[in-house]
Formats: sequence, C-alpha cells, structure tokens
Amino acid sequence: MAKRRVLIMGAAGRDFHNFNTVYRDDPDVQVVAFTATQIPFIDDRKYPAEIAGENYPEGIQIYDESELAGLIRDLEVDDVVFSYSDVSHEYVMHKANEVLAAGANFVLLGTDDTMIRASIPTVAVVAVRTGVGKSQTTRAIAGVLRDAGKRVVAVRHPMPYGDLVAQRVQRYGEFADLDRYHTTIEEREEYEPHITSGTVIYAGVDYGAILEQAQSEADVLLWDGGNNDLPFYTPDVWITLVDPLRAGHELTYHPGEANLRAADVIVVNKMDSATPEQVAQLDATIAGVNPTATVVKANSRVTVDDPEAIRGKRVLVVEDGPTLTHGSMKIGAGVVAAERNGAAEIVDPRPWAFGTIAETYEKYDVGAVLPAMGYSEGQLDELSKIIDSADADLVVVGTPIDLRSVIDIGKPAVRVRYDLDVLPESPTLIDVLAPVLD
Repeated sequence: MAKRRVLIMGAAGRDFHNFNTVYRDDPDVQVVAFTATQIPFIDDRKYPAEIAGENYPEGIQIYDESELAGLIRDLEVDDVVFSYSDVSHEYVMHKANEVLAAGANFVLLGTDDTMIRASIPTVAVVAVRTGVGKSQTTRAIAGVLRDAGKRVVAVRHPMPYGDLVAQRVQRYGEFADLDRYHTTIEEREEYEPHITSGTVIYAGVDYGAILEQAQSEADVLLWDGGNNDLPFYTPDVWITLVDPLRAGHELTYHPGEANLRAADVIVVNKMDSATPEQVAQLDATIAGVNPTATVVKANSRVTVDDPEAIRGKRVLVVEDGPTLTHGSMKIGAGVVAAERNGAAEIVDPRPWAFGTIAETYEKYDVGAVLPAMGYSEGQLDELSKIIDSADADLVVVGTPIDLRSVIDIGKPAVRVRYDLDVLPESPTLIDVLAPVLD
C-alpha cells in the first residue's frame, strides 16, 4: 500500500509539533512539504533532517503558502493538515475549500493525538485570541506556585524563526541566554519577564525533547501558550483567557473556541476596561458552551514608571506586535496608559513608516500605534528610525519588555507594565490551582 502523502500548513510552531508527534515516526505517511504564513522570514527553508528523523534524511522543504494549490498537484498530496492559530472560522473554511478544490483532504488534528503527557502536574494557560493577557496570567500563576513551595518551570509555545537545529531545545535561565540564542523582540517579550521573576523557561522546536528536560527540574510544569493555540502538553488544570473587549470572538476564531470549550478555568480579563454589556455577553456565552468551568474575573492593571511625564505630551505609542497583527487589536496597554495619564495627543506613526513595517501596516489594520516588530536586525533598525523620525514629544513603550534594551530610542520614553489583578469577589488563583497544589 502506498504511503499517504501529507502537506502541513503552518507558521513555524504548531505545524512542526504536529509533525513531530503524529507523523515523524509513522511508516504509513510521507510528509512531502510544509507551507508557511503569518510570520516573516520563515519560508524558503527546510525542516532539518536532524529533527525530522530517519524517515526524512533530506529534511522537508518549507514553501510559501501562496503555492499551496500547485504543491497539492505537483507533489500528489493526499491530505493537507491545517496547523496554525488565531484565524477566523471563515478563514479556515476558505483554506479548506481551496484544498478541497485542488483534490486533497483537509485535516484538523485533535488534542488526543497532539498533546504529550508530562510526568509531573501541568497547568496550561491559553486564550481565545492573541493579546488577552496570557503572559501576565502565567507570571501570576508562577508566583502563586512558587509561594506554595513548588519548583516551577515554564514551557513557551514555539517561536522558532532562526536555525531550527540550534533551536531544538532552548533553556532560558538568565539574561545572557537571550543573546546566546539570538532572540527576536517577540521572543524576548515572552522570555524576559519569566527570567526576571526567577522562573526557568524552555522553548524550541521538539517539544518531546523539551519536556524530558523541563520536567526533570520542576514540581509543576507551566505551559505558556502562544496566540490562541491549543496546549502541547496534557494539562491537569486548563486555563483559558477571554477578552470582553472582543466579546464574540471566543466563538468565531480557531482554535480559540476549542480552548473555551475545553477549559477547566476561564479567566475574564480586562474587566476594568470593559462595559457591563460586553461582560454580560461573555458570561452568557460561557454559560452556554462551558457551564461547568470555574470563572475568574480580573483586571489588567496598567502602571507607568513615570506617569507625570505623559501629561500634556504628544506621545508615540509602541505596542506589542502580535497583539495588533494576529490579535486584531488597535490599542494595548500603551494607549490605555497614555489616555489615563492625560496625553495631549497620540501621534500616528504611519507617515514615517517604511520598509517591512510599512508592509505590516498595509497587511494589518493596527491603527495609530507602532507595532514592535523585530524579527530581524533590519526590522529593529526600521523601528528605531521610525521612532526617531516621528513628530512626538515622548515615546510610551507598551511592550512586555523595555524596548530601550534592544534598540536605541533618541526621544524621552516611559515604560508601561501590566499585571493580572484578580477581583476580590472572584475565585482566587490558589483556588483554581488546587489540583496541582495538592
């Protein structure tokens, strides 16, 4: 019997994990290609033989997703496996119909086949959309577990934009590791806060190999999800964040809806920014699709290192890139801080945009803020030059890390921080973590 010929659609994360867990050692399947989208600079390379295993001595070619229909025909593909996240249900079905029209099957893999069971208790933090507040929630949970005397190791959803062999297993325990692994801004934004708080964090490409190392130095494993993807590890406590500012998205984005339906705990974040009507809509949705989940309500507490510096100023706001692009948001913590602290004007940076960041504005409707794109040295240089050129008095840095640590900012700047603040009347994090604390 001929092997099934499989193509995996991805964005350098879930696609590699699906291959590693489901297809790498299957003698009845030949994965003939990956396609790449969403993230710049990741197409036109190979998934390396060193990770692909003995069935793939030449590795597996990665193509741009725009070539999908031709690849299905030319490579005689039987099954196309959709393997990326934070896209609308409508988008997924358009891709499905493109695949079906080209003659192949369209496949979505489930959690039973793709989640790996750890040997220690595991907490997963995921969301229904990008930019809901996973990072601040993960930090808060890590703090609760440490206060309870647990050794905590976090494992972050993959962001392997560089040398995949070198990135197979990455351990971040100190700041020097950020430079050693040549991390992008997006990676630094996720890893640096964990390092600052004393949590070791792992990431990479091969999450089976990562698990073996991570669980050997921990009492509790903490899965720190990316976008709105499903966990890679089987959780004992599955925590899903929802966003009242985007009420309705929890039922219209893939695979965020699956996270909502599967959750043991649902955190309604940003209560301090939402209207009662938005919260009521979310409450009704949760009651309808996952009535047994424990619901935690929290504020996303925004603070500024020098709030008086903002008052009366014309400010350029730099926000977390994926929140604006993948998450479809036009504001983040930076805009909230600027408005609450009396900025005279939020300066639109688009007149000074050029290069790949100008292309980002063309592709995504991110509004009058500057997305902190930093996937390459060239993008970092563009970011710095746009900030310097913009006609603004002050830069409000709303990214999870201090942007001044990775690029030169010639203007005065203030740093915004945001933390999870569980409401007093809500179940506490200690309450919902009882299964792993016990």
